[in-house]
Amino acid sequence: MFKNIENNDLFSDRLFLFLIHFGFFLKYYKKHTSKKEIQNIYDYIFKEIEISIREIGYGDMSINKRMKEYINLFHLIISKIDIWEKIEKHEKTHFLNNYLNLGSELDYLIKYFDKYILFLSNNALNFSSKDVRSFNF
Repeated sequence: MFKNIENNDLFSDRLFLFLIHFGFFLKYYKKHTSKKEIQNIYDYIFKEIEISIREIGYGDMSINKRMKEYINLFHLIISKIDIWEKIEKHEKTHFLNNYLNLGSELDYLIKYFDKYILFLSNNALNFSSKDVRSFNF
């Protein structure tokens, strides 16, 4: 996915793209998975994000502020993901452009996420969690 993105490859860009993936993941698997398991996955992901921020070298005050920002961003992403199939391409482009500023690569990302949705809807959670796989969508 990143081979088509010629941006500065910032932590925030990668995190935003990861959070979009995670949002779609939760949207499709929450219907078929227990709330407890989904909550455990959610908690694990955000704990790992916090650990990553600590490894970058931010202080405790900064980490709390950033985590709050990332959680708020994730909930904004979730609100868009809930209506993703219903919104027009230009709205998707505008949303992605607000956070990534990629220009022409946004069309690629929109097609990519549409294929990712199809992939998630056709596969069970266990398919994604068994081992590391080379997915192609």
